[in-house]
Amino acid sequence: MPYRGDNLMSVKRSNRSAALSILHEKGAMSRKRLAENMNLTPAAITKIVGELIADGLLSEGETVSSGNAGRREILVDLKPDAACGLGVLINIRCAVISCVRLDGQVLFAESFRIEERADAEALTEMLSKALLERMEAANIDRDRVIGLGIAVRGICSPDGRTVVNSFGALRQENDPLRDRFEAATGFRTVMSNNVRALFAAQMFLDREERGGSQFFLRCEYGIGASLSINGEIWRGVTEQCAEIGHIPVVRRGGRLCSCGKSGCLETIASPAAILRDAKELLSPEKTPLLWQQRDSLSLTDVFEAARRGDAGAAEITDRAVSALAQALKAVIYLVDPGRIILYGRMFEEDYYLSRLFAEMREGVDSGHQVKVEKSRYNEALEERAAGLLAVEEYFKMGGIYE
Repeated sequence: MPYRGDNLMSVKRSNRSAALSILHEKGAMSRKRLAENMNLTPAAITKIVGELIADGLLSEGETVSSGNAGRREILVDLKPDAACGLGVLINIRCAVISCVRLDGQVLFAESFRIEERADAEALTEMLSKALLERMEAANIDRDRVIGLGIAVRGICSPDGRTVVNSFGALRQENDPLRDRFEAATGFRTVMSNNVRALFAAQMFLDREERGGSQFFLRCEYGIGASLSINGEIWRGVTEQCAEIGHIPVVRRGGRLCSCGKSGCLETIASPAAILRDAKELLSPEKTPLLWQQRDSLSLTDVFEAARRGDAGAAEITDRAVSALAQALKAVIYLVDPGRIILYGRMFEEDYYLSRLFAEMREGVDSGHQVKVEKSRYNEALEERAAGLLAVEEYFKMGGIYE
């Protein structure tokens, strides 16, 4: 097993990173309590806190009783407006630029419709220009920006510099997207898969429940997922951990998937697949209630028709629910997570969600007490996820980029 030593800068960065992370997760606390949490001496913590206050990242607040004969201690806390992270999120047909404070509060966000299989170079130029213009309009100085986060659909290389395959979001494969944005904006950049970034944002904001093991499922255009083990996102050897949407569920004759295979879960249970199947089945005889909405068919129309007894719409919905539930039950028995988090607009549909919950209760024994629930930040993470990639990287580096 290889070993390496830590120089003084590495120790300093590690200690600052731990202090920032603890204060983010647990809130304001005294120097004494922070020293206990970090297992450091009072003298060491005093120096660390002093440096972070001098750098403008922490502030002193109210005083509280220490419990020792009337002695009082001063609380220290993060200054969320001390810096901000920029973000670019790229999904299929849609992109979001944003800026967030150190606590995840959104300073600005704007969505763009983009073409499917967009040219990476042209898209980078357009989004970078829009991002810098919004910065100027919001009076955000470059010195205040700690970095740029890129969250992109598909598979990223292990070094986080290249989009190996975006499954239709970008025209190019093996594209150096991170380098493109660094060159276009001049900001230090970090890049991750979009679903993994959404899950990281969920855990960043959901501080009380970020520990343990969790499975994050996103159903939007397609189906994506991410897995955490003991509070850390697991990536896998090839950065493809939790690609649940591409599990083959139809052995023969399945539909072609965006990944190049056929019969994937995504071709049956994704929002796009449900809507496609409904349009293909649409007729006055097979889907009489759905037929009334034929000029502007939506997912809501499909689920509402199913709820009202439209046999065709119910068959499509039940097939999608059953396929997704079977995949999630396999996750429960394979990974044994403490929580499954559901994210996406289709989970706002009461009929669909109730059917999924009912299906999930079938065939899972009482020994697996996994909590399956809709994200408390449902449909609200796209404006935060990419920018929080930059914030978390900043915390990881202890606020030191030299």
